[in-house]
Amino acid sequence: MTTENTEIDQELEEATLENNASEEQIIVEELSVEEQLTQDLAKEKDKYLRLFAEFENYKRRTTKERIELFKTANQEVLLAMLPVLDDFDRAITEISKSEDELLLKGVELIHEKLKNTLVAKGLEQVEVNAGDTFDADFAEAITQIPAASDKMKGKIVDVLEKGYKLGDKIIRFPKVVIGQ
Repeated sequence: MTTENTEIDQELEEATLENNASEEQIIVEELSVEEQLTQDLAKEKDKYLRLFAEFENYKRRTTKERIELFKTANQEVLLAMLPVLDDFDRAITEISKSEDELLLKGVELIHEKLKNTLVAKGLEQVEVNAGDTFDADFAEAITQIPAASDKMKGKIVDVLEKGYKLGDKIIRFPKVVIGQ
């Protein structure tokens, strides 16, 4: 009986070991399935966060572009009105030479009204005066003339045409003469 018991015990132990091994294998497989699902979830969360961030960047960029478009939407109309403004400046200069004060006052009123309307739409004059140092980023040199003194070399001698900007963008560069 002892041999039989030993054999039966051995068989029981082997069966138990096999059961335990298969249970461990199932547990290992379940863990790897859980780990796989956890990894898949982490990947999907990462994809979602990246997509969300990309969409936020897109919204910011389009909003910025829209604001820039609104700022410069009047550019063509303002560019078309600049010659009229220049004509008014020339007219005021010529009329001021005459004796007619009422005519000068009337033209000045119309000029100021036009100028104020354009300023209200975002137009600003680029401030460039005779005697300033020439900067190619803010003015266009039409010609160079010999400077009257060494002090005027590289400086603006005369402003032939005013320059204007719309917001931060220069839409017409001032045309100047510089000393050489």
